[in-house]
Amino acid sequence: MSEKLQFGQLDVVALGELLIDFTENGISDQGNPLLEANPGGAPCNVLSMLQKLGKQTAFIGKVGNDGFGNLLEKAIVEQGISAEGLKKDNEVHTTLALVLKLANGDRDFAFYRKPGADVNITADEIDENLIKRARLFHFGSLSLTDEPAISATLKAIRVAEDAGLIISFDPNLREPLWPSLDAAHAQIDYGMRHAHVLKISDNEIQWFTGKEDFDEGIAVLREKYPNLKLICLSMGPDGSRAYYKDLKVEAAPFLQEGTIETTGAGDTFCANMINAVLDNGLDGFDEEKLKNMLVRANAAASIVTTRKGALRVMPTVEEIDAFLAARQ
Repeated sequence: MSEKLQFGQLDVVALGELLIDFTENGISDQGNPLLEANPGGAPCNVLSMLQKLGKQTAFIGKVGNDGFGNLLEKAIVEQGISAEGLKKDNEVHTTLALVLKLANGDRDFAFYRKPGADVNITADEIDENLIKRARLFHFGSLSLTDEPAISATLKAIRVAEDAGLIISFDPNLREPLWPSLDAAHAQIDYGMRHAHVLKISDNEIQWFTGKEDFDEGIAVLREKYPNLKLICLSMGPDGSRAYYKDLKVEAAPFLQEGTIETTGAGDTFCANMINAVLDNGLDGFDEEKLKNMLVRANAAASIVTTRKGALRVMPTVEEIDAFLAARQ
């Protein structure tokens, strides 16, 4: 279990996007897709799962001072996430994403974000003391697509480093949001240079390293970014892997017939990875602990694929335990 926190302390602070995911929820009488406004955004999905795992979290980001922004603030507070670092923009609306399911099961993302409130957060709006109260700082790449959010993110990373926090990073590549893939590569490179823990997906590592073989891609990352102490690779229906020191551990997926969509599955996995880091420390893993981390992360992610949305439907510890017990 995590060490006992003093009053006002936090386990995790995350920075990034908080937005509305409009996801498909049926067909109208006219044959049109019905879209449900689900609270989303990878960093807060991660924090929501961490809250279910018993951790204390806070979010730094920006939404519009509008109806959707109010809905999002209410949603994260309901999950127990501190909104101390949440800012509201009077000029720019809350960012929206349309998530449509393709025939092959993949998702197609369309973003209303030029600009969107999440990328309008400034460096001056970063609450340094909030970061300093935490044990771990988490961020993704989507706050690195545009200014002023880029400068805000770089400042937050500097504060976290100066305070001696563990830093975790999830590239979470969304190609339509970048001016070019070269720009994405450069900013994700920056993120990896400053992180101790990395969660990366199969398609992301192949794109970033140019290596089709995952082990070869991991070798590239470990040589270029020696600061990365733990790398977790999510492989969708092929399970997941953890690379730590001289260990490589793999866990099979939990595939379900009841899967609806995969939105939030990677974030759920990421949160369970972070939870294990908080419980064990960067130097406290062995093969058994890595395997347990992956199994629980895969299980939690599988549960989320059977539910609509992500932020409000993360599984509890008891649900994960029951899920695993039923499959022993």
